Amino acid sequence: MSAANEQTYTLGDIVARFGGELLGDAQVRVSQVASLEKAQACHISFFTAGRFQKQLDATAAGAVIVGADARDATSKPRIVSSNPYAYFAKVSALLNPPPVIEAGIHATAQVGEGAMVAPTASIGPFVSIAQGAKIGARAVLGAGCVVGEDTEIGADTRLYPRVVIYHQCVIGERVIIHAGAVIGADGFGLARENGRWLKIPQIGRVVIGDDVEIGANTTIDRGALEDTVIEEGVKLDNQIQVAHNVRIGAHSAMAGCVGIAGSARIGRNCTVGGAGMILGHLQIADNVSVSSGTLITKSITKAGSYTSAMPFSSHEQWLRNAAHLRHLDSMAEKIRALEKKINEQERKQS
Repeated sequence: MSAANEQTYTLGDIVARFGGELLGDAQVRVSQVASLEKAQACHISFFTAGRFQKQLDATAAGAVIVGADARDATSKPRIVSSNPYAYFAKVSALLNPPPVIEAGIHATAQVGEGAMVAPTASIGPFVSIAQGAKIGARAVLGAGCVVGEDTEIGADTRLYPRVVIYHQCVIGERVIIHAGAVIGADGFGLARENGRWLKIPQIGRVVIGDDVEIGANTTIDRGALEDTVIEEGVKLDNQIQVAHNVRIGAHSAMAGCVGIAGSARIGRNCTVGGAGMILGHLQIADNVSVSSGTLITKSITKAGSYTSAMPFSSHEQWLRNAAHLRHLDSMAEKIRALEKKINEQERKQS
């Protein structure tokens, strides 16, 4: 748990800033967020579900954020919100502001000819910025980042150490890219001739909108002919693979180890659980939720939740079930034949 901040806020200060209904002493001061179990008097926690009532009853937190249905679940000072988890996120951001970054270019950084670095940007040790690149106001490039030729990075964007962005990519404003991510590497474009593979030059870009977050070691390939596009507000977890010419719609979110094959189109406000896989050239409608471990093999045209993963079981049981799966087609034929016989018998009897 983070140490308590020097800066504290009263509950009244917080409600004045973020809204919500305050019940209890408005002068209670908090300096940090914490879980119900670990919280102390200087902390504010949150409560979202009745199954945590015991933890709420026992918590030492100075205050709690609760939903409207739990306004009377505790007598502690509390803030009532229609979305307590989102409210908690705002309070956490208030109590944990990003560190102040000093503007300037480190002595070990290399800036290519014609590159433009805003005076308020912070360029860390051993950063390489190629010719023609543009780095926006208050952008932060951590140690060892590499920015390719003619790439543009927007204002207030942060690249953590060892992020690599290839040539001609466009990164929007307030984007966060975590360590080890690679943006704009070649897509897997190959043509087969006489038993050998020929590389197809990948001449598109990666274009990333504003307020996107990209997790550690995630890779986003550049387009083969057109651009790979990540629209505004998209959130990508760690170790995700986005192939060439993919488009991910605004405010979609994907958990770790998701894989998206080339030229897939993902709608707006979609979610994909961990290790979900989407095959190439598919269209996914807006507001689709794909469960963890699900393989999407055809386009989805209607909003909703989709699941394909089988429940886990013991290996012996899995083997028995797999044996049945191999015979599903013949079993279906037998069922159709039986239905036909039953229908014939019913017609004769009538």
